[in-house]
This record gives sequence, C-alpha cells and structure tokens, in this order.
Amino acid sequence: MLELEHRFRVVDSHARLNTDDESAVRGRAITPDNLEREMHQAGVVRSVVFPDVPDDQRYLQANNAVARLSVERPFVAFARINGPRSPGDSTGARLRNLAASREEWHISPDDVEQYAYDDRFHGFKLDPATDGLPDDDVLDVLESVDLPVLVHGGESCPPDVIEDALLDRSFPVIVSHFGGHPLNRDLMGEAIDLLKRYDDYYLDTSFVRYREQLERALLEHPDRVLFGSGAPSTHPNVGVMEILTLDVSEDKMRRAFSKNAARVIDALGAESEQ
Repeated sequence: MLELEHRFRVVDSHARLNTDDESAVRGRAITPDNLEREMHQAGVVRSVVFPDVPDDQRYLQANNAVARLSVERPFVAFARINGPRSPGDSTGARLRNLAASREEWHISPDDVEQYAYDDRFHGFKLDPATDGLPDDDVLDVLESVDLPVLVHGGESCPPDVIEDALLDRSFPVIVSHFGGHPLNRDLMGEAIDLLKRYDDYYLDTSFVRYREQLERALLEHPDRVLFGSGAPSTHPNVGVMEILTLDVSEDKMRRAFSKNAARVIDALGAESEQ
C-alpha cells in the first residue's frame, strides 16, 4: 500500500502485537517488523501495543514478549491484565462474583506494581469479557500507580458495565471502539454520553466507521477522543483516513491524532521520540 501523506503527527492508542505466528488467537497475524512498516505507511510515529490472549490466559510471558519486541521500535507496551470477576449485573454474574477469588493465573496487586514501575510498560490493557474484571485490591493498586487502562468496549462489555466497574476510579480509562464493538451505533452513543459525567474517561476510534459518531464526539468532547487504528486487523491507513475525511477542524483532528493521547499516555508525547 502506498504511504499516506498528511501533515499531522499521528500516534496510535490501540494496536495488537503478535509475539509469534501462533499467538494470533483472533484476527490477522503480523510480524513486529510488518506492523512497524504499516504504521510508517500510515504516518503513525508511535503506537500503543499489547498482546493477544495466550491459550493458558497467563499473561506474564506474553507481556514480557511485547515489551521485548517494543525495544528500538516505535511501540509503547501495555501490560495485559485479567481478574476473577464477571462483567455485568445479571443474576449469574452477581452469583459468580460473590464466590469469585483470585487464582494463580490472575493478575495480583504485586503484579500491577511490578508492571507499573518497570519502565518497559506504560499502561494496562483489559478485555473484561475475555479477561474478567480485577478485584478491588487490584483496582486499588491501579489507582495508586495511576497509569491508563485501555478497556475493550462493545456488546460483550457495554458502556454501562464499564461505568459501574471502572469509571468511579481515579485512573484514566480509555474505552476502545467508542464502546460499540462490533459497529453498534447505540452503544457508541451511550459511550459518548458518558463523557459528560467523567473527567478521566476517553474513547479510542479503533473500528469506528461511522462519521456521525466520530464527528459528534470530536465536536462535543474534542479533548477526549484518541486515535486508535485497531491494527493489525485493519491497516492503520484506514483509521487515519476515517479521521482525515471528517467535517471537523484541523485543530480537532490534531487533538485526536496526537495531542489528547500525549496528555493521557506520556510515552506518546513528541519528546519520547528524541
């Protein structure tokens, strides 16, 4: 694909990094070098990356591999975390959560501290429907380390569930896919509505293909939208073009492409490239 020419500095808040061909549990496998090349083609200068779900759901090895593969590449590693609680407030979820306790493969408070104070990691990734939700002890430590948490949002974990579970905490929460994966306009609208109520809550644009929702969020909350490509499942050129073709000002595009993300994720700032 030809390189995309534009005059913006672009950073990506949402990309999956496969540690090997076997690690692509869902979606398209891609080598780190190819991911870096696709980002360059799209004009993306730095990217948040996180691992897919390993078969045994033990994330230590996968997280360390992502951190290792990010060295000397324009990648910003996020550690994937999990927990014993089921998302949602259904009767079944409430019953399971009453008896839920952390198992050996779940992230512990000590694990969170180790990731947070390891300069290879700059935040955390959580997919509640796949990973579960952390317990209160882990959430307390997440508050104390105050690093951003990137949360998969969609039909498997809608905005109201994320609100109940996480948005009363003080750490930054970035909800992927405008909270509406896969392409659920109503859920995207709910996620945008919540921006009025929480100051440290953000949306990333990965797999958002609707101009109405993108433009609404940028016009109403220009400081809360972060560009996310969703690579490698989609080429980052696609996500960049979605923003470039919106009917919003260049200032709002610039905020979405880099200024907002640099404020929330320190390692995405321009000074990190020096």
